Amino acid sequence: METTVIFATKNTSKIKEINEIMADLGIKVQSLAEAGVDIDVIEDGATFEENAIKKAREINAVTGRLVLADDSGLEVDYLSKEPGIYSARYAGEDTIYHIKNQMIIDRLEGVPDEKRTARFVCAIAAVFPDGSVVTKTETIEGMIGYAEAGANGFGYDPIFYVPKYRCTTAQMPSELKNRLSHRGKALRAIKGPLEAYYHGANDGNENNE
Repeated sequence: METTVIFATKNTSKIKEINEIMADLGIKVQSLAEAGVDIDVIEDGATFEENAIKKAREINAVTGRLVLADDSGLEVDYLSKEPGIYSARYAGEDTIYHIKNQMIIDRLEGVPDEKRTARFVCAIAAVFPDGSVVTKTETIEGMIGYAEAGANGFGYDPIFYVPKYRCTTAQMPSELKNRLSHRGKALRAIKGPLEAYYHGANDGNENNE
């Protein structure tokens, strides 16, 4: 039986984080590059869920394998939940996150703590070999900090401050971040359907789209 799952991403930092979270399943998650798949899926959905499903379906159609995909992003309440589904493309896909982070900080100049609320959102879709789909969506609540802090993370982690722990997600040890993060929660939520699939149970292939 297949023991490797394709995750529809080319982001090596994300794959490292996902493998840490999924290690107890006894399967390895591999990137598109590791799977020998060179496809760029256009993320034109209106929601995180739609984008995750589209990515997983397109890779599944090419490989015929079980494929996981996520779409995640940062929602800043004061900015009407921007950048949202455009988080990766905010200020251009090739713009480094140091610049993106500073742009958000600048847009919140003078905004007090109570109005700097934000969240990370992650939707994960699993498309099984028979084409059925399961999706899970989770969040982590926090606020936008006043400067970048921390190096244990990527993307918007250095400006996402979690008041309860008095640090950004980029300052958290990996174990804590993986337990609290939007992606960690979503991956744990989808473990049940994956375990059922690998054990041959019918509910591993149910359609929860």
